Amino acid sequence: MKKSTIRTGVMVIISAVLLFFFFKGVEWKEALSYLKNINAIYFILMVLLTPLHLLTRSLRWHFLLKQEKKGVSLYSRFAANAVGFTVTMLVPARIGEVVRPLFLAQKENMRKGYVLGTIVVERIFDLFTMCTILGVFLIAKPLYESFFPVEADIYSKLYVWGYVSLGIAVLLFALILALFFFRKKALRLAKALLKPFSEKFASKAVEIVDDFIQGLKFFHSIKDLSFYILLSFVVWLGIMFFYWMFFLAFKVSVPFFFLVPYSFMVMVGASIPTPGMVGGFDYFSRLGLTAFFNINSNQAFGMTIVIHSLQVVVTCLIGYAILWKEGLSLLEVKKIGEKKANEVPLL
Repeated sequence: MKKSTIRTGVMVIISAVLLFFFFKGVEWKEALSYLKNINAIYFILMVLLTPLHLLTRSLRWHFLLKQEKKGVSLYSRFAANAVGFTVTMLVPARIGEVVRPLFLAQKENMRKGYVLGTIVVERIFDLFTMCTILGVFLIAKPLYESFFPVEADIYSKLYVWGYVSLGIAVLLFALILALFFFRKKALRLAKALLKPFSEKFASKAVEIVDDFIQGLKFFHSIKDLSFYILLSFVVWLGIMFFYWMFFLAFKVSVPFFFLVPYSFMVMVGASIPTPGMVGGFDYFSRLGLTAFFNINSNQAFGMTIVIHSLQVVVTCLIGYAILWKEGLSLLEVKKIGEKKANEVPLL
């Protein structure tokens, strides 16, 4: 059985389990009734803000790519992000995370392994940034506890998720730094681990690892690193602002700072590698809405359906428009992503 088939099967099972809990106990008539009272102005703002993270991610990507090639256009970066996220929304096994760098590498004539490595760095910094924001929120708890009453066990679970996410981020960060500072040893280790595979496969995999390590050169520049960290906060504060409009559209008044735990929860849910974030995003969104803001379970269900559907529809419309402009089809970019994913043992 193909590796991709097994991977897809596992993702579908995980998605089905999470959807079971998401749909559990829903009273459909009541849930749908909440959709009638959406504030039209804030809903329009939500639609306009949906691609904001694609833009901020594209601006941030510049500081990882400039070490390989200067002058990569903002359009190319935005197009790669839009197409990649579209594939993620529609295709199982998170192939979109591979499509993003490959689309850009092909369009800008760059090394595929190098650009692929920048996505790993991006995800590590995403974890670090959101964990830092969550840390500030939890440290400030004595200042707002009386205004934001949440059960103690909810806070304890939030601490656990925060520590786990931070631990994973620190481990991955330490790994990429070790690869960067001990490049020759890392390549020797990679060659040793790949001995059971064919010579052609092993040499290609080692080449990708080497390109990835060379892509970490931006750590040499304190200036570039500082800008990248700053823009990582811009990315996630922008995502939180989008969710703030989402709350206001449903006439739920919540101070911006109190959106931190919800944003963290949906980040955890979206990180679960299910097709189109189905199940993971939905379950954790509903859980966050009910646990932190005491929102009715049926209303939380309806709100989650709207926010998830909006992100999928708007992202895919932008992605398809770019594919049409580039003369490509979803099937073509999907095949490119699957081919590269099967070439590398870790994907």
